[in-house]
Order: sequence, then C-alpha cells, then structure tokens
Amino acid sequence: MTTNPITVQKGQKLSEVNAIFREHNIHHVPVLDHKNPVGIIAETDLLRLVYDAGNTDDRTQDTLLDQLHTITEIMSSDLKTLPITATVKDAAEVLTDNRYHSVMVVDNDKLA
Repeated sequence: MTTNPITVQKGQKLSEVNAIFREHNIHHVPVLDHKNPVGIIAETDLLRLVYDAGNTDDRTQDTLLDQLHTITEIMSSDLKTLPITATVKDAAEVLTDNRYHSVMVVDNDKLA
C-alpha cells in the first residue's frame, strides 16, 4: 500500500494531471472530492485523448485536454475500494477479479 498517495481533486485541469503523471512517473491517480475518493484516472485515459487530438506538441495537447474534457468526464467512477484492514489476499482478489491495476484503500470512506 502506498501511504500518502499523490491525488488530484475533481476540479483540477487535465493538464495538471498529465504533469503529475510525468513528474512522479506514476500511472494511476485517485480523484478526490475534498478527502473523499470519487474516481481514478489512469495514464492510458489521457493517452487516448491525446491520441485522438492528433499530432500536436505537448503544450497544444494540454490546452486541448483542458478545453475539451474534465476529470469527471474521463475518470473511472466505478470504484472498488478496500478497508484498511484488508489483507494482501483481499487486494489480489479485487485486482484479478476486476482486471484492475490498482485499488484504493480507505479508512472510514477517506483515502488511507
């Protein structure tokens, strides 16, 4: 489990999310509404949008992302979370049964 994971707020710009992926070399980021998890964005979600935008430079891609889409439009909001008391076996089951690459751990509905 990653303690103090990097997160984004649902109102942030997609260009900021894109920068976070690059800066921290991560592939998924939890989306929060204040402290409550409401979704997750994968790097591949942004890559699809960038691919659809065509052959443009990074700055143009970020501008297009911000103008055409919001985090809440592209995030996955069908969350499977685990309580902080979950075992590694519990996590493995959620990951494999749902074909996920990550799962959020929560404590009283807040990201742990």
